[in-house]
Amino acid sequence: MKITFIGGGNMAIALIGGLIKNGAAASEIKVVEPQAENRAKLTTDFGVTCYAALEDAALDCAVLVLAVKPQQLREALAPMAGKLGVQLVLSIAAGVRMADISRWLGGYTRLVRSMPNTPALIGEGITGLCKHPSVDATAQLEAEQVLRAVGQTLWVDDEAMIDAVTAISGSGPAYVFYFIEALIAAARKLGFSAESARQLALTTFRGATALAASSDDEVAVLRQRVTSKGGTTEAALKSLDADQVQAAILRAVQAAETRGHELGDLLGKD
Repeated sequence: MKITFIGGGNMAIALIGGLIKNGAAASEIKVVEPQAENRAKLTTDFGVTCYAALEDAALDCAVLVLAVKPQQLREALAPMAGKLGVQLVLSIAAGVRMADISRWLGGYTRLVRSMPNTPALIGEGITGLCKHPSVDATAQLEAEQVLRAVGQTLWVDDEAMIDAVTAISGSGPAYVFYFIEALIAAARKLGFSAESARQLALTTFRGATALAASSDDEVAVLRQRVTSKGGTTEAALKSLDADQVQAAILRAVQAAETRGHELGDLLGKD
């Protein structure tokens, strides 16, 4: 499958690396990347063909991955308007809606919008996807093949749910890092060195998430098993409940989703 990336930044690099690791041929991957340093790195690391600007040869592909910054997408799409016919356009540009991408491409509708997250950089991501009704099953599988190179995928039927995906998994790594930072700070306050505090926090978090992922039990059940009546864990959880931490997390995620709607309006504004 021939794939062309518009943009050669970190997420494109992760996808290219994942695709090649999964058996894709470097000769079938092209990248349009204006930065010479980035082109040199892509060529050296992966052996893919790079272009400084869009050329007709770059459009000889089955899937066209839009991997530029959202603010740059309209400008990047302008040279393609009226030139596409069979390519699946797969956008990983956060916040930009399919209706706006279609409009900037002159009414083109073979579109899939997606929202990966940063763990994709180590092959542990999850990506939410939504397809335009004109996208057939074959093209849908092509989009999934690209994004499964860096982790799991989750399809949603309503594009508005991509903003919800963004709020949960797109922004989610930052919530996790925030919690880990707090746990490290608590360990430091209790007298551990910076190195030991980091080791305790990261290993505990990694082990807990691995246990949850491998268990058939609900996360709430796993939490209850750690929480002995009258014990230390119960004392900590009572403190968290008193501070309404769960409600604060719900408000934070809602704020992220609301901002996603706002950014969609802003990015698509003429």
